[in-house]
Amino acid sequence: MLILLALIQYPLWLGKGGWLRVYELDQQVNKQLDKNDALAARNAKLAGEVKDLKEGTKAIEERARMEHGMIKDKEIFIQVVPNKKANPSTDSTSGNAGGNPTTAR
Repeated sequence: MLILLALIQYPLWLGKGGWLRVYELDQQVNKQLDKNDALAARNAKLAGEVKDLKEGTKAIEERARMEHGMIKDKEIFIQVVPNKKANPSTDSTSGNAGGNPTTAR
């Protein structure tokens, strides 16, 4: 009787559609849902960027400034480059603030 009971239980636990296989597939589904959520958030962010680029000029201007270093007409670009070696005797109130300003048009 016990052997018969064990033979009946085998497909339920270890068979092709058994509980262990169902558990493994459930874990895979949960992982895939988490991945899908992350990708959906990424897609929403990219869709927002596309909308900004299509409808507004501020996003285009920001990208031109940050990625290509572009400036507007009659605008002065000032870049402060810090000294590589700190000089402790430099007065912080001199307006230099530890850097050498360079300007370009």
